[in-house]
Amino acid sequence: MPRVILLLAIVIALVLLVRRVKAMPPHKRRSGYVQLILGIAALAAILLTAMGKMHWIGAALTGVLVAARQLLPLLVRAFPLLQKWSQQSSRPSGQQSEVKTELLRMTLDHGTGELQGEVLSGPFKDWLLSEMNLEQLKNLFDFCQAQDPDSEQLLISYLEQRFPDGWQNEDGGQSDRATPQNGGMSRSEALAVLGVDEDASEDAIIAAHRSLIQKLHPDRGGNDYLAAKINEAKDFLLKTKGTS
Repeated sequence: MPRVILLLAIVIALVLLVRRVKAMPPHKRRSGYVQLILGIAALAAILLTAMGKMHWIGAALTGVLVAARQLLPLLVRAFPLLQKWSQQSSRPSGQQSEVKTELLRMTLDHGTGELQGEVLSGPFKDWLLSEMNLEQLKNLFDFCQAQDPDSEQLLISYLEQRFPDGWQNEDGGQSDRATPQNGGMSRSEALAVLGVDEDASEDAIIAAHRSLIQKLHPDRGGNDYLAAKINEAKDFLLKTKGTS
């Protein structure tokens, strides 16, 4: 009877763990499944060793598996960082801009004008926007609309680019366009928005602004919220240049 209860508990735990992994953002599921498999192997080795059905070598391997399971999250985090560093080191400085709100982080490629985003908090935390279908994005939009106007407008920028033929509900429901609040931008945010270095000259700031605004200006089919952020960043940096 105790063995049956133990087996049932293990099965329930496995079902819950699998569901947890399935709920992860798609780009994190592979590492989640690897950790789950290592955990199952370690548990099986422990049980077999405790029952006297595994050689001492198996017990040693159990220790290795447990250690590997503990180190795996660090390695999984490290390799993407190394890959990202390698990609960034091969790109010219200022090729990407970043706009961050309470709920979203959006990056803009200067060469292609393509937007990519990541959810920072809420029901889709850690999801990449590119992993989400239209229904999920609409749910995220409703959440942003209720929680943070800046995140709502930033998401509209992405939706308009990804779904140029329209993404709204049948009633056409969409909030009025908003512009960023003045006075809320820091120097680090302004640098990230224009994708320039700390020591960028006035000419470099103006050139970055001109390049971005040509891609995102509303008159050219761009987005007024992002255009306003780019204008705000340029004005902030040039003002601080003039007072430094």
